[in-house]
Amino acid sequence: MAEAAAHDYPTIEPTSFDVVICGTGLPESVLAAACGAAGKTVLHVDPNPSYGSLYSSVPLPSLPSFLSPEPSRVPLPPSGGDDSHTVVDLHRRNIFSEVEISGAAPEPSARIAVDLVGPRVLYCRDEAVDLLLRSGGSHHVEFKSVEGGSSLLYWEGRLYPVPDSRQAIFKNDATLNLTEKNFLFNLFKLVRAHIAAADEDGEGEASDKISEEDLDLPFVEYLEKHQLSPKMIAGVLYAIAMADYDQDTDCSEKLLTAREGIQTIALYSSSIGRFANAQGAFMYPMYGHGELPQAFCRCAAVKGALYVLRMPVSALLMDEERKNCLGARLASGQDILCQQLILDPSYKVPILDASSDGSDSNLLRKVARGICIISKSVKQDSAILLIVFPPKSLEEQQIAAIRVLQLSSNLAVCPPGMFIVYLSTPCADTSTGKQCIKKAIDALFAPQASDPLEGHLEETSENNEDLKPTVIWSCVYVQEITEGTSSSLLSCPTPDEHLDYRSILDSSKKVLHCILHFL
Repeated sequence: MAEAAAHDYPTIEPTSFDVVICGTGLPESVLAAACGAAGKTVLHVDPNPSYGSLYSSVPLPSLPSFLSPEPSRVPLPPSGGDDSHTVVDLHRRNIFSEVEISGAAPEPSARIAVDLVGPRVLYCRDEAVDLLLRSGGSHHVEFKSVEGGSSLLYWEGRLYPVPDSRQAIFKNDATLNLTEKNFLFNLFKLVRAHIAAADEDGEGEASDKISEEDLDLPFVEYLEKHQLSPKMIAGVLYAIAMADYDQDTDCSEKLLTAREGIQTIALYSSSIGRFANAQGAFMYPMYGHGELPQAFCRCAAVKGALYVLRMPVSALLMDEERKNCLGARLASGQDILCQQLILDPSYKVPILDASSDGSDSNLLRKVARGICIISKSVKQDSAILLIVFPPKSLEEQQIAAIRVLQLSSNLAVCPPGMFIVYLSTPCADTSTGKQCIKKAIDALFAPQASDPLEGHLEETSENNEDLKPTVIWSCVYVQEITEGTSSSLLSCPTPDEHLDYRSILDSSKKVLHCILHFL
């Protein structure tokens, strides 16, 4: 987007607010709605022409410009404000790198909406869903259920269904033996006992609860005690308990305790059946995840927040010691005073980096992502699918799980006859991360130019072979992960490597606590 002249920008009235927020990503939008509900005056600006920032759902033709924007700096207009302010220039940075796009975008490409945060779903009992219900944001977004029993585990070159409920356990005769069925049934039963015990009036027999000693074990050790097969352990660890890294106790970057695993399984289990029209544990927003920040922005606007798109923040207004932020200078040249300024993570303030709270170390965290447009579903008669590649399932260098989400035209994100597939895996090394994503793509799909008779992927549940879906278009890239900061300048987190929004909301809560405590 071409930089606008200062006289092309609107004049904002009033010129002083309790909170100024730059960027309309999900955390910023949640904070705007929360501040508005708390009675604070809010100015919410975004340099982009649409809502969502790093959490947008963008038309496929616009994706390259989002991932690899033209180099530019935020224009710093001539000073027209109070000379007592120390002006600190702001810069924008790109959190995406190593972008590789293959194939021609299928037509009509403008009808394909691509999530920057994919793969991503919401648990039906997710805190994000509760926030939407409490704030009224649920009136502005519609969800579809991720089909129950649609999670698949990639194991030794084949896809196996992951039983995610009591009903699915006893229907699964192809991949579960009697011992595994009984253990999984008892595991879900124990989880229900923990849910009941957590309720104030809940009752549960002590014999039905997992001992404190077992809860403190690494979850993989707890599962191994029950003599499960390696395949079933991988299914529980990576497809239900959502462990990210290899849970080998000798080399894991982050071991999941049984307590943490049970908490996630409890969330998973309690999400099944929460809503009458949701078969499984997960939901996905119609038209893409970019609808979520828009829903919270509408809630904030109802509470009086003022919105201005296409409005970059060009500089900070600091006190003489450069310790406290007093406001922001907009690209229009107008100075806006505020008690608290919040920036999205694409803004970089070099002069303040040295005094931050150590968030620079977060820049080492990265996630490799992939997006594919394919010709047919990975699994026949399934529109929405979750697929998990456990660590080391593709190669020894694969230290983390790869998660895959397939979406269909039922969600209004692509035309009929096409499917969008998102892949992601956390990585420390960009080359290794991209290599893992590409290997997962090769395992699931056939390239467009390949012979369609080469390569088969077996579906154990039906004991037959289907041709791999063909990749029409693909994109692989790497994204930096940073958490929100609560130093002298507040900033919000980037999209992370997880399948849901729990960590992002936890980070946003810390920022909100700082805002309300300061105000």
